[in-house]
Amino acid sequence: MAPRPGERGVAPVDGLSHVRGPADRPLIDATIPAFLAEVVRRHGGRTAAVFRAAGERWTYEQLARRVDRLAAGLLSLGLYRGDRIGIWAPNRPEWLIAQFATARIGLILVNVNPAYRASELEYALNQVGAKALITARQLKTSAYLEMLREVAPELDRCPPGRLHAERLPALRTVIQLGPEPVPGCFAFDEVMDRGGGGQRWRLDAISAGLRPNDPINVQFTSGTTGAPKGATLTHRNIVNNAISCARTMRLEPGEALCIPVPLYHCFGMVLGNLAAAAYGAAMVFPGEAFDAGETLAALDAERCNAVHGVPTMFAAMLDHPDFGRFDLSAMRTGIMAGAPCPVTLMRRVVRDMGAREITIAYGMTETSPISFQSSVDEDLERRVSTVGRIQPHVEVKVVDESGRTTPVGVQGELLTRGYSVMQGYWGDPEATGEAIVDGWMRTGDLATIDARGYCRIVGRAKDMLIRGGENVYPAEIEDFLLTHPDVAAAEVFGVPDERYGEEVSAFVIPRPGCGLTEEDLREYCRSRIAHYKVPRHVRFVSEMPVTATGKPQKFRMRERLIEELGLSPA
Repeated sequence: MAPRPGERGVAPVDGLSHVRGPADRPLIDATIPAFLAEVVRRHGGRTAAVFRAAGERWTYEQLARRVDRLAAGLLSLGLYRGDRIGIWAPNRPEWLIAQFATARIGLILVNVNPAYRASELEYALNQVGAKALITARQLKTSAYLEMLREVAPELDRCPPGRLHAERLPALRTVIQLGPEPVPGCFAFDEVMDRGGGGQRWRLDAISAGLRPNDPINVQFTSGTTGAPKGATLTHRNIVNNAISCARTMRLEPGEALCIPVPLYHCFGMVLGNLAAAAYGAAMVFPGEAFDAGETLAALDAERCNAVHGVPTMFAAMLDHPDFGRFDLSAMRTGIMAGAPCPVTLMRRVVRDMGAREITIAYGMTETSPISFQSSVDEDLERRVSTVGRIQPHVEVKVVDESGRTTPVGVQGELLTRGYSVMQGYWGDPEATGEAIVDGWMRTGDLATIDARGYCRIVGRAKDMLIRGGENVYPAEIEDFLLTHPDVAAAEVFGVPDERYGEEVSAFVIPRPGCGLTEEDLREYCRSRIAHYKVPRHVRFVSEMPVTATGKPQKFRMRERLIEELGLSPA
């Protein structure tokens, strides 16, 4: 298959670690409603989405009709352009409808991590001043409505759409997925049915008044100060990033992309939903959350040509006891991202899953998300040792501590600018100013760029670890641990883990005579913070290793725990 124009990266110039993506193909200056309308015009009769757990299957025309019904229903509830509406749910049909319906009328969709607990939900909704929330009833051990009522007990005694909660002062409307809504909530299907002719007549005029640079999505990503920050993305940000990534994978009309990654993250809603739509491919959702067996069954039954996942997902599929029973002969490509991929795993993905054109991608929520991606015909060694080359219309450089661009091959901090950079962190100009300097987004990652423009991520300048594709910020967990009455001090760091890449670990100084146990502390965490943030390894210590100036030496804590656990440092 011949390369498409603008697909290949551009080599550095003047011997410096500074690359600009090709710009021979112009960016799409369109809103999400205009984007979807064009997709329907070109691919209306093709399969758009398959939700295997719910038994739903729609064409793009059918998806567009559902989108308009919900958009009109949201208007009937008094939700208008610029209002923020949260969604707190797993991968369900309603999530996809809501993604396009909110954009149809200019609402700003606020993605709430399904793993969040009550305190995290409260913070996220208040940070953006969310006026409405779409929520599932429950997923596994996450009882969403119970947690919401913990934060907003007033829900039980208010009419739907008239919530006045002391701890959630902006929130007025709660929309519940599924039948039989609890008191104070609208049923999702009821909202779909409320959008009558009058409201639907308004949709095209509202969409026509939207602009590509309007904010349309807020995704929470923690910062080194501990408080999650709402990365604010525009129509133009995510539409163009999706198109670029789809082109790199060479998605074709009628192909099927399996999306087991969560929709609340850019990996699902941008690189999954929007990328598939860009080329008229089908979005296949195996279940509400990742399950290796369900994903393999979806790849088989839907003849999927592509699949997305973090390395741990691919490893789980390959190690599934029934792996050999599934027919994966249609597999070709996809994206593996979120953590480094071992070469042995990549070889198995290519050989055993048939994904010979699987790509590696690198980016961050704040850049919509992808800046670098490998091509489908890259050799395996280069695919696993680098994150590919620069995406179109994106500019990247590597700088030293003084801000000077480094020579080719010399390590420094990776900076990104271009259409993909977010507008900023919602309601936090100070953090935005620290992150974006003269248009350059500071990634906090240490990288090198070679003479051909290939990028290697070699470490992290900021205090962060990645567990199974989830960014974990130690400062956030440290702040939380200090809320326990028996914790005097806490330091959080990562240690290597074969399954998750890194695992959360903590050194804790307990208060004298408290009798706190490691399991007590973990249990305290489990009911209050997302599961992936709960420290797996907890060690009680009388003092922390520190520098001469009193700064904690996390590298010494890490070395000590690695030795104690008998782990390899790599």
